[in-house]
Amino acid sequence: MLKRVRGRGRGSAVTPADFLDLGSRAAVDQGLSRLARKNVLARVSRGVYAFPETSGWIGVVSPSPDEVAKALARRGSGKLLPSGALAANLLGLSDQVPAKSEYLTDGPSCRVMIKRLAVVLKQTTPKNLATAGRVSGVVIQALRFLRRQQVGPEVVVKLRERLKPAERRQLVKDIPLAPAWMAPIFRKIAEEGSGTGA
Repeated sequence: MLKRVRGRGRGSAVTPADFLDLGSRAAVDQGLSRLARKNVLARVSRGVYAFPETSGWIGVVSPSPDEVAKALARRGSGKLLPSGALAANLLGLSDQVPAKSEYLTDGPSCRVMIKRLAVVLKQTTPKNLATAGRVSGVVIQALRFLRRQQVGPEVVVKLRERLKPAERRQLVKDIPLAPAWMAPIFRKIAEEGSGTGA
């Protein structure tokens, strides 16, 4: 177990589901509890442990919400897509620090607290996760959060500057998977992203 944890690196998060091939659930729980008692792992929440990083300034550093979300998703099917304010923040479309890190998943819904920050996984339909793992999925969720009325030319410019050429081309390919109102926005980002004009 320890070898596997170390293989994930400092700052990673794990759940018992990551070790069930090594033994029974009871044995895995016992092993994780033992590592936590030895301060090798830090218990983040019930059933979630971190291989913590340490800082000379603040001591033990909590794992990132993204690491915790990935660990939680691995307990289910594994698909994960940032949504809501988190998606907008990741793309630089919002300066607001989200009060919670929200993700869509095809696994069970759950909520975990990392200190004062909630990590929320919401079960959704396969259709909503068709673009999971691609930047176009994050863009779709960010634009949904902003809502149609707030998506003006400045949003197009920010996304054009933020996305790589290959990612802009992917947006066009994923138009059939996005709400219809986003299609012209995706095309503008891709066409104008070539640098040929505004």
